[in-house]
Amino acid sequence: MIEVEHLSKVYGSTTAIQNVDFSVQKGEILGFLGPNGAGKTTTMRILAGYIPATTGTVRVAGFDVHEQSLAVRKRIGYLPENPPLYGDMTVASFLNFVASIKGVKPGDRRQRVIWAMERCQLTEKRKVLIRKLSKGFKQRVGIAQAIVHDPAVIILDEPTVGLDPKQIIEVRNLIKSLAEDHTIILSTHILPEVSMTCDRVTIINQGRVVATNTPDNLLAELKGNLSYQLEVAGAEGMAIAHCLQSLPGVEEVQTKTHPQQQERQQILVRSNQLEELGQQLAQAIVTQGWDLYEMQRLRPTLEDVFLNLITSEAVDEEMAVELPEEKPENPEESNKNSENAQ
Repeated sequence: MIEVEHLSKVYGSTTAIQNVDFSVQKGEILGFLGPNGAGKTTTMRILAGYIPATTGTVRVAGFDVHEQSLAVRKRIGYLPENPPLYGDMTVASFLNFVASIKGVKPGDRRQRVIWAMERCQLTEKRKVLIRKLSKGFKQRVGIAQAIVHDPAVIILDEPTVGLDPKQIIEVRNLIKSLAEDHTIILSTHILPEVSMTCDRVTIINQGRVVATNTPDNLLAELKGNLSYQLEVAGAEGMAIAHCLQSLPGVEEVQTKTHPQQQERQQILVRSNQLEELGQQLAQAIVTQGWDLYEMQRLRPTLEDVFLNLITSEAVDEEMAVELPEEKPENPEESNKNSENAQ
């Protein structure tokens, strides 16, 4: 439904996004995830036809965003990070106005407005001026204006930014319900939004896509990075760390004294292999005659995946320093230099 190929956008000497590639299938929710300034909003604006790309192509439902802009705009609903609302209009009149400029036939507008208000739970607010609405309801109006013409594709840029926890849950449920009949791409830097809402994730950092996969598959890539949290008594932290560090597969051991139980040590063990280490850890502690009060396996989260990818990118850039090219030494020149040195 959405195909993005080799997309780049340059502002003067600044490259906002570079060679971005991803796709979204029909009926899918794609999370476009990245830190602030990664290029998410720039990409969303290009997809919506709001700004042109410098290079690359974007197709929505088979139509090129640049060459067939009007055809694309009929098939998308776009919610910018700051919803384009008219505060002096009521919810119903504003949605009717949006429906008219988006080409909804006069005979269908009333029903489309009613449908959009019902989907976004705005029916009770239909006669309220938009400027009098709370942030959460304004966001709902923004989503309603994006869907009032029943587009095939919905593009949401940071749809839950600035909302309280209750409002976030409500908007999240709304987005999931819309996926039944629409293809959705939403940009965010809030990790729980992705894991709880999206079918697939595209992670962008510094204008480049660094990963695209399902949340489960991204987590599976870190499954070798298992960690264990233990609570042990009967020895000093250094002795426990030395014992556990000697076990095969243990990469790192961190210890600290329990804040309430001074005789106990809190241990964090990081593994560098896929096999479970719980049994070996417990056996090593019991064999030493120490008391094991607690052991918990810590599974990687989407946050771990995100930080791992972002950190890897930063390290790669630091290492990618251009060194002067070494020219192969000419034997004759080498001999002359040696003679001069003598």
